[in-house]
Amino acid sequence: MIRFEKVYKRYADGFQALKDINLDLEAGKIHVFIGPSGCGKSTTMKHINRLITPTEGKVFIDGEDITAVNPVQLRRKIGYVIQNIGLFPHMTIAENVAVVPRLLKWDEIKIQNKVNELLSLVNLPPETYRNRFPGELSGGQQQRVGVIRALAAEPDIILMDEPFSALDPISREQLQDELTNLQENIQKTIVFVTHDMDEAIKIADNIVLMKAGEVIQVGTPEQILRHPANDFVKEFIGKKRLVEHRENTMFTNFDEGVPSVREVMIDKPVTAAPQRGLASSLNLMEQRRVDSLIVVDKHRKLLGYAPILNVLGHISDETKVLADVMQSFTFSVKPEDPFTAALEYMGQNNAPYVPVVNEENILVGAVTRGSIVRLMSEVYPVIEEVL
Repeated sequence: MIRFEKVYKRYADGFQALKDINLDLEAGKIHVFIGPSGCGKSTTMKHINRLITPTEGKVFIDGEDITAVNPVQLRRKIGYVIQNIGLFPHMTIAENVAVVPRLLKWDEIKIQNKVNELLSLVNLPPETYRNRFPGELSGGQQQRVGVIRALAAEPDIILMDEPFSALDPISREQLQDELTNLQENIQKTIVFVTHDMDEAIKIADNIVLMKAGEVIQVGTPEQILRHPANDFVKEFIGKKRLVEHRENTMFTNFDEGVPSVREVMIDKPVTAAPQRGLASSLNLMEQRRVDSLIVVDKHRKLLGYAPILNVLGHISDETKVLADVMQSFTFSVKPEDPFTAALEYMGQNNAPYVPVVNEENILVGAVTRGSIVRLMSEVYPVIEEVL
């Protein structure tokens, strides 16, 4: 548990950066600090590892006043990930990850085992990436290394200051997914700073919304979306828009060999966890421009789907989550199945998509109307004239 108690921060020029911050941040959760530029979100976070000290008030970790702890020792026990990554360019990836464990004088075998474990955890095979240098990696790969370096010393708390904001949208979304999946396993207390409301809603267990050095509202994404505290919060969240169904277009005849499902499917359909609240589910639909969500567990096992009408039909009940309103799929295909199996089902049932699963019922993709149109435009360019 991290607690801020009547924390103020004033600078020598009289600028009041923080005003009466009182917060309880529960252990094992992702707490997202968000607000416009200059609102004090990064300043607040930097009080936790004493990069900034309060003018008034106290910060406690597990009941201990952190001013009583040596700041160097404190920082070695708290992971820290920044926007510009901060990897040492002259060190290999393995050496970068091992920096803090070596400062803590870990056994070398333990260090190397931890490096290999963490690289594998973020899909960077150790045999490929251990001996590379930061300059040989993409921005997204470097940021993955930055994240696991913060995890290397097994800290209970990890601070992340806009870590994904400099990345391209695809890399950013992938890292958001990896962070939430990672948290399922590590259960750390993560304090994450962002200016992006969609990012906050996607990854947060708890959102702290700030303005001009003050906390305006604290709550789960569901609470923030359902009960914005004032007009500022409403404006910051933004209006929700729902996307209308597209006209159904089907193609049934082929002149040549039939493609497999694997050739046609998209491999990253929009998914959500069964415990996700309904208001935040609507936000995800608006963000990703879909009218239903595929529901999977933390191992991506297929559970069902939640159409927008089911969500809207129960939106007034704040106790309900996707698991309460989802429906079971009656049909799915395997990657090696002929594409026509999905096409026939979609045509007969007016279905917008068909999930693609492996032998363990793990979701690996989906055949959608969009993927059909892409295939048709490649196989039969003349179709573009018809469309």
